Amino acid sequence: MTHRFAGKNVAVIGGTHGMGWATAQALVDQGARVLVTGRNPANVQAARTRLGERALVQQADVASLADMDQLVATLREAFGALDAVFVFAAIAAFDPIDEVTEASFDRHFAINTRGAYFAMKKLAPCVRDGGSITMTTVTPATATPGMSVYMGSKAAVGSFVRSFAAELLSRRIRVNAIAPGFIDTPSLGLPDLTPAARAEISALGDAITPMQRHGTMAEIASAALFLGFDATFCTGIELAVDGGLSTVDGPG
Repeated sequence: MTHRFAGKNVAVIGGTHGMGWATAQALVDQGARVLVTGRNPANVQAARTRLGERALVQQADVASLADMDQLVATLREAFGALDAVFVFAAIAAFDPIDEVTEASFDRHFAINTRGAYFAMKKLAPCVRDGGSITMTTVTPATATPGMSVYMGSKAAVGSFVRSFAAELLSRRIRVNAIAPGFIDTPSLGLPDLTPAARAEISALGDAITPMQRHGTMAEIASAALFLGFDATFCTGIELAVDGGLSTVDGPG
């Protein structure tokens, strides 16, 4: 087992399930000390068990500024400073325009947009000069029906990434984003769908992705670690991890 991240302190916001958990697990496996957050108490407890003693797992809602302030205090006490931050916390709901409610709209923007912004703002002072912040947006492919609010909330994050990258140049902190396409997570990022509807979305993803398959959580983790640690001449970019969905014509 290699320990390429030995001595590194990392925070994974939204790291108790899905792509965030895969990234946190890869960091722990390779020697990092990791602080992981999640909203769901069951997921938080499961992550404590799976990630082991090298991970500090804390329940926190990225939409709560009080929770983020407490997180910063915990980070300062436990780690002192961070080498990298990864922000995966997000929600997604499949809502056609005529079914979108004010509550659903506000919740998406509270977590995906406002939450992402203030996570960057509050955690940036914890990052060592020369470190990195990696956000999560969404593949810049053709818009998907029923996902207007989600796509809008993530488009704003792409703008935040470029602005923070410019503002943090003086500290040599790189700020980038992963832009996933269809990824094979337990819920496909849509936990409110029925199993039948989720299977339909999964089949659609395989059909329209040029590589004719979903990406894996491990592939997202690999891309995240690349941006966080290896892409030392990249800042302000969105890396599409989408099987060619945004860039390549599919077969036939």
